[in-house]
Amino acid sequence: MSLSADTTPHWEEIGARKRGALAASIPEEWRIPADLLPPEAQDDVTSWPETSGWFTDEELAITEQTAGDLVRRLSTGELTSEAVTRAFCKRAAAAHQLTNCLSETCFDRALATARQRDEQFARTGQPVGALHGLPISLKDNFHLRGLDATVGFASHVGDAADDDAALAKLLEEGAGAVFYVKTNVPTAMMIAETVNNVFGRTLNPRNRRTTSGGSSGGESALIVMKGSPLGVGTDIGGSLRIPAACTGIFTIRPSFGRFPVRNCRSGMPGQEAVASVNGPMARTLADVELYSKTVVDCEPWLYDAKCVPLAWRAAQLPPKLTIAVMWHDGMVRPTPPVARALRDTVAKLRAAGHDIVDWDPSDQKQGADLLGRMFVADGGKAIRHELGRTGEPFRPEMQAYEEATELGTWEMWKLHAERTEYQNRYLDRWNRAGIDAILCPTIPFPTVKATTFKHVAYTGVFNVLDYSAVSFATGHHVDKDTDRLDSSYEPLSDTCKAVNEEFDVDLLDGLPISLQLVARRLEEEKVLAMSQRVLDALSQPAVVQAVPPRGHQRTRSQL
Repeated sequence: MSLSADTTPHWEEIGARKRGALAASIPEEWRIPADLLPPEAQDDVTSWPETSGWFTDEELAITEQTAGDLVRRLSTGELTSEAVTRAFCKRAAAAHQLTNCLSETCFDRALATARQRDEQFARTGQPVGALHGLPISLKDNFHLRGLDATVGFASHVGDAADDDAALAKLLEEGAGAVFYVKTNVPTAMMIAETVNNVFGRTLNPRNRRTTSGGSSGGESALIVMKGSPLGVGTDIGGSLRIPAACTGIFTIRPSFGRFPVRNCRSGMPGQEAVASVNGPMARTLADVELYSKTVVDCEPWLYDAKCVPLAWRAAQLPPKLTIAVMWHDGMVRPTPPVARALRDTVAKLRAAGHDIVDWDPSDQKQGADLLGRMFVADGGKAIRHELGRTGEPFRPEMQAYEEATELGTWEMWKLHAERTEYQNRYLDRWNRAGIDAILCPTIPFPTVKATTFKHVAYTGVFNVLDYSAVSFATGHHVDKDTDRLDSSYEPLSDTCKAVNEEFDVDLLDGLPISLQLVARRLEEEKVLAMSQRVLDALSQPAVVQAVPPRGHQRTRSQL
């Protein structure tokens, strides 16, 4: 659709038409009967597929499995790709009707690809790639031919892609995956909640009054609803890790160059001061590793000139890890449930024999400041241009972009130099400390009520550093009787005060709590292996001894 000043339909009309087309793309057989829909007041809808009676036993048995389990059964012919794909298409359609998590569907393409996988397996007895016949969901910004990639802008509606993104080609042709849906994102993919003026807001299926995070919040909601066994999102300031933490799933933020980004749509094209990367989201750490190894084994450097030719390397970990704990980032203290999960995780790591030291957070503020300045260095022009094409307004969450002042070239060069100096100083500190990883919150809360998200610095600083990072579910859950703000709480900033005082423990009671483990640049294999060590420690019985909240462990990070 070509847009001009004289003929451009209003953004509201465009959005209504696009929402209607998305709804119409769901076949009648996959539209939930009105009498089976959960009431709007029902917060948690994660159990609805199993309790509604709308799914067959076979559909439930398929969609309850992990990606790894499905691949094993698909690759031996125990399951057909068509049966698996059809089940996930239906469950994804249901997830959308309950949480508004999709932006595009391509069910016909999916079923045709699945049949091809089954026919080839029947003919040769061999699977097509390491993900043979597995349905994989993609975030909205990945181009798939014939589908839009709006990234939340009305101006991109009708601008269908004429080719697949490099990662999509790698996954489909090299790994044997099947594509069936794309998922919702916030405007320009630059909001920590998933909301835009085209599709609206994606809800957290664990509590529909809370956010599923952003910008990969459509993916996180879909995966929690088991409408996808494995999804792919992106991360420029936490856009994988934030939604993973908001919904209690697993993800890895890889370093730039590990996975291909070619032919993906950006919300701010040409912004490369802080790199956008993509990575997997799944219900298990094993599935995150399965995807990561598969992509690297397909030699992504042959698909994208920006990928580094680095083969997958099995991590060789020492028996005892040295982990630095960042109890807070110097700006915002974690809310009580996150602080409790962090204390317990540290206690169990110590009990498992790992060496724990404190990490001085004094450098975090500069990293957060760098991130914010780089995001708005163009004065918000890229976003303003797309909004202006249809008269679409800035959303209130994007005030910083609306009010930004553009930097000149010389000022931008100075910003790049400051970033490089910061990266090297952080590396030197890490090396002097002799640590393997940093353990810290992913976000300061488990999730929050929609529209109230604040503070992305726990994730965003590691984007500036381009470090490998995993967000993982700890197995802890919010307890309204335990996790109330202590009277001794002292805020570190106005934002810290707002985050902790607005924390609604009654609303979030029972929701999962995540943490983040960070390794150095291009250490994807190592951070995944270390995350498994952390999960192993967490699986052990509770540790009795108390762990002081901060400042009482041996400290190497200040050397």
